[in-house]
Amino acid sequence: MKSFSRTDRVSALLRRELGTLVHEAVREHGLDSSSVSDVEVTRDMAHAKVFVTVLMTERAADTVKALNALAPEIRHQLARAVRMRHVPELRFHYDSSVERGERIDQLLRGG
Repeated sequence: MKSFSRTDRVSALLRRELGTLVHEAVREHGLDSSSVSDVEVTRDMAHAKVFVTVLMTERAADTVKALNALAPEIRHQLARAVRMRHVPELRFHYDSSVERGERIDQLLRGG
């Protein structure tokens, strides 16, 4: 049985909480539909890379830019939702893995 490190546990916690907070921010600010696919926390817990998938891929850059602008507000809400001494600074990134997977699937099907 594999033991999980502290950063793995914190990443899972942040992924759950940020999923809700990003959904609310998207709705509140009229952004394109987005969801949190992964969170990577640095070993010192100072920074977190938040990977998001965006439904309309052609507008992904604008959505990620808007989320990065909202990052301090989202971090503040996150601090109220989780019990951590220090909530990491958030940096949003577009997760293109779903898009790549669909492309590979298309290629494998002969398209």
